[in-house]
Amino acid sequence: MACDNTIEIFAQNAADGEAALEDARDEVLRIEAKYSRYRDDSVVSQINRNAGGAATPIDAETAQLLAFADAAYGQSDGLFDITSGVLRRVWNFKIARVPTRDELAAVLPLVAWRDVHRTDSSIRLPYAGMELDFGGFGKEYAADRAAAVLFSHGINHGFVELGGDVVVTGPQPDGSPWSLGVRHPRRESTLVHAMSIESGAVATSGDYERYFELDGMRYSHLLSPLTGMPTRGLQSATVFASSCLVAGALSTIAMLRGRSGEAWLQAAGARALVVPDSGDE
Repeated sequence: MACDNTIEIFAQNAADGEAALEDARDEVLRIEAKYSRYRDDSVVSQINRNAGGAATPIDAETAQLLAFADAAYGQSDGLFDITSGVLRRVWNFKIARVPTRDELAAVLPLVAWRDVHRTDSSIRLPYAGMELDFGGFGKEYAADRAAAVLFSHGINHGFVELGGDVVVTGPQPDGSPWSLGVRHPRRESTLVHAMSIESGAVATSGDYERYFELDGMRYSHLLSPLTGMPTRGLQSATVFASSCLVAGALSTIAMLRGRSGEAWLQAAGARALVVPDSGDE
């Protein structure tokens, strides 16, 4: 998953605990292998290779994830678009350079989830060069699935944390909640909020993981599929939900909505913590 991950559990005996941990880890690795765009043998890579050509058969798990992405696309007014990964062809956040209008114009027509042909058993990307990218929700799905594996082993006290996104399987053995801190988007060693959590999921999206600054302006990796440019208005959005998949999508949509993101979360009835971009560091 290209990030630091932790699974912590309490089990009745070491053997049962080790078996649960191994199966949970294997589930994360399975999902990464199946949906990573960096692997030539992944489902996503197979779909992308067929862009502009024939439809690609998909299984029930993939169909369910695509249905979730489609629902998020609709609820976000097109901002949550899993075809927008092609924008990385013109954005490189390791160097401080803003793409030209011509460069953006060359890739924006390929950001078009609305044009994708999808059934319960197949998907077809209509334009050569189009791509799917599960990076916006794959890690969150893996966290949910790892937690489900722990539950299947009878693990009711523990948590899964993948790159800062957390699913809690239950409180600590003595019934006390876990303590979770939300870091300040601009000051890594500072917390903006500390909370107690016994169950559920928490996911954060922010403009501080991948970005560069140029001429006093911050450019983050959160790119609008409508303009191809980084969104502005929020430094971070943390959402609490029953699943990490939902929490992650809501936090991402809020960031993509910019200044209206907090109001959108409130209207959606989401429990959230938002740090606006007031210019403060």
